Amino acid sequence: NKNPHNFLFLNLLLSSLLPPLGAEPSHKFQRGDLLEVPRTLFIHFGIYLGDDRVAHLIPDILPVLTDDSRQIQEMVTNTRLLLGVLSKRASIRVDSVEDFAYGAAILLNAMDRSVRRTPLAGEEVARRAERLVGTVSYSLLWNNCEHFVTYCRYGTAQSLQTDEFCERLKSLIRDQRNVLLTALLGLLSMAYMGISVGTALPAFLVPFTLWMAS
Repeated sequence: NKNPHNFLFLNLLLSSLLPPLGAEPSHKFQRGDLLEVPRTLFIHFGIYLGDDRVAHLIPDILPVLTDDSRQIQEMVTNTRLLLGVLSKRASIRVDSVEDFAYGAAILLNAMDRSVRRTPLAGEEVARRAERLVGTVSYSLLWNNCEHFVTYCRYGTAQSLQTDEFCERLKSLIRDQRNVLLTALLGLLSMAYMGISVGTALPAFLVPFTLWMAS
């Protein structure tokens, strides 16, 4: 099972954490295929457009800072990615299969076994992806690369990784020990900063909400 605390770093970790495994040859893919690149703690997703091209969503600050298409099309660096996450900006871009995979193995349409929807026709999937190319808003939980590909292929945006995280978070909230810990932290904050609406109200509401959810 994945550690839920690690989920917050999804899409922040570099694919260079994995040794090169060799990307699959692009002639195996059909237009509209959903490509998955497993990482240590997350999966990156893209839609195959044909001619060795993949559309995928990735956090990126550069499109906000410049209109220079040549600079933007260069491979996204660590700095660009991290600043994109912090500023909640991303780009849906088209890269080669090799650049998308970055040396890792590619899974083909593996999500078809998990999503309870029939995939759209390949041409429709690819056209949806192509229409969305450009700068978009970004959220680790609510608008990431998985939301992009599921919208294109199945017609509805969803993230199985987000669903898993939320379920684990619910389990964490239901643990009454966390309620007591939150209450203790609230009391400590009031002792340190003094009693006020700003400290007393959260100290009461947060434990109460967690208790009601348990």
